[in-house]
Amino acid sequence: MLDLLITNAALADGRTSMTIAVQNGKITDVTKGPIAGAKATETVDAGGYLLSPPFVDPHFHMDATLSYGLPRVNESGTLLEGIALWGELKPLLRAEAIIERALTYCDWAVAKGLLAIRTHVDTSDASLLAVDALLEVRKQVAPYIDLQLVAFPQDGVLRSKGGIENLKRALDKGVDAVGGIPHFERTMTEGAASVRLLCEIAAERGKLVDMHCDESDDPMSRHIETLAFEAQRLGLQGRVSGSHCTSMHSMENYYVSKLLPLIAESGVSVIANPLINITLQGRHDTYPKRRGMTRVPELMAAGVTVAFGHDCAMDPWYSLGQADMLEVAHMGLHVAQMTSQEGMRACFDAVTIHAARVMHLPRYGIAAGCDASFVLLQARDAIDAIRLRPNRLKVWRKGRLLASAPATLPTLHLPGRPAAVNFEP
Repeated sequence: MLDLLITNAALADGRTSMTIAVQNGKITDVTKGPIAGAKATETVDAGGYLLSPPFVDPHFHMDATLSYGLPRVNESGTLLEGIALWGELKPLLRAEAIIERALTYCDWAVAKGLLAIRTHVDTSDASLLAVDALLEVRKQVAPYIDLQLVAFPQDGVLRSKGGIENLKRALDKGVDAVGGIPHFERTMTEGAASVRLLCEIAAERGKLVDMHCDESDDPMSRHIETLAFEAQRLGLQGRVSGSHCTSMHSMENYYVSKLLPLIAESGVSVIANPLINITLQGRHDTYPKRRGMTRVPELMAAGVTVAFGHDCAMDPWYSLGQADMLEVAHMGLHVAQMTSQEGMRACFDAVTIHAARVMHLPRYGIAAGCDASFVLLQARDAIDAIRLRPNRLKVWRKGRLLASAPATLPTLHLPGRPAAVNFEP
């Protein structure tokens, strides 16, 4: 007797009429059509809707989330005012408030089928208040969300007093990965030195690396090149990510033709953050205005793993957001002009399988042996899901139902038109 049997499901790779068998929190079988003789404690008819592995956010700032308006609003909406505002807010932070806001955001995430989040946590404050708070959050949400923490020296690991010591202390407490922000150091040279130092710390400790890299419109901000070099030098291939990399949108094409193969060869992945990149970058432009996002399709074509992150939600940098990774994919698709069939499916992968690869999530996917963690969407395929950003009808983690919502089918009563009852757009 199986624990769960899901029938008549569509999968993101295009397969339809699929049956998924679940036992003890694991997928035991995935096959087209019915499984002969299969019986289960619970059977769910997917009705031809899309069953996807959970959404994954590989880049977020949970220590700041839902703090919008504290202690004031970012009036200009710029990156630098956001950083300044975070500096004003930090002395006012309380662990209990950080924990409560983070737990609330995690509730939102589960409802949207988002079950894995990599969050950067500021280590610039010697008290490591935010680190301790998010370590507690990680423990509390472990039954339903994979929460991965990155030690992030927001004020610059070399620029701020005690930056290196604070980061190492955060790692000692159990933070998962090493972060950095080289473009925020005092000079390009210091930025490159910070990349080298932080990668060496990660190599010594066996940690992953996820570095805010070149979040700038300056085409001469080229720390992604140093990050790729250090990944190769230290044998960190496949364990390093460069986040943002927005300066690449302004680089000269010949230099990029050299850079892309270097990134691919080094095994460095890139995380773009469409909602925030296009909001905060290009602020010094009049017209034409740069889009502000890195070269997503070109990176993908070069063989680089590219994922999309949400980055911020209702915090000093961004006043919107609802933990919906389909909103992120939708924006990324438009900004990168990835409107081919292949391109749109790649944007769906950027918030699912590619993001899971960046986070090194084990047993992720819909295949025998994987965890029985998935989301049933009111959509027929991956492109439909991005187009509609539909209801998450059911969300499971390791075979356990975490969230559910009714299907929404409007009824129209329009003059001169035939009645449309429970139609799908």
